[in-house]
Amino acid sequence: MNNADVEIYDLRGLKCPYPAIKTEKRLRGMVSGATLTVETTDPLAVIDIPHLCNEKGHKLLLSEKTDSGHRFVIRKG
Repeated sequence: MNNADVEIYDLRGLKCPYPAIKTEKRLRGMVSGATLTVETTDPLAVIDIPHLCNEKGHKLLLSEKTDSGHRFVIRKG
């Protein structure tokens, strides 16, 4: 994977449901197989982002706690 295939999407500071809505919109504009890293501070994103991936056929590669919130790495399905 090269850096052109990875996007970092900073959604820190946004409250539910905006992180999931904006993540879904960003993924729609990406090519299949591309990777998106999402940074959030919304505690509900740990429920919403995995649910979004499951519903839309994306693969959640990583879900981890960070100092400022949470990081998700998603491969578009």
